[in-house]
Amino acid sequence: MFEQDEDHQPLTGRSLAREVVVQVLFEDDLNPAGDLQLADQFVAERMQGASAGLAEFTRELLANIRSSKERVDAMLEQSADNWSLSRMAPTDRNILRLGVYELTQTDTPGQVVIHEAVELAKRFGTEDSPRFVNGVLDRIFDNAPEEN
Repeated sequence: MFEQDEDHQPLTGRSLAREVVVQVLFEDDLNPAGDLQLADQFVAERMQGASAGLAEFTRELLANIRSSKERVDAMLEQSADNWSLSRMAPTDRNILRLGVYELTQTDTPGQVVIHEAVELAKRFGTEDSPRFVNGVLDRIFDNAPEEN
């Protein structure tokens, strides 16, 4: 999975949950035949010391994104002008999957979703990742129903 960057402090709360979800999605992406029990063990280890509610939030978010992957990926393909999913960096692709899911299928405020995704892109992506992630999610947010 990802190494902790010494320039960044460890995350807490839902930001930590989102980081863990992106890490597992990244692993799923690169190893689609991977062991789901190992992924669950990773979540348990990373969420050790977190509240039971936060650990459950993390597991539910991950399960919901996995089950919505086709829909989320279709929205990404449609919204990322001139970028197929296969051309996207795996880190960016999985941060975007999380962001698209949260923007379209949760009641998390859109600006919070975009901010969190950009922060993840800063932590784990390339120099261009934050701008790319922001642009794609902003386009989706602008086209989302008014309740976001």
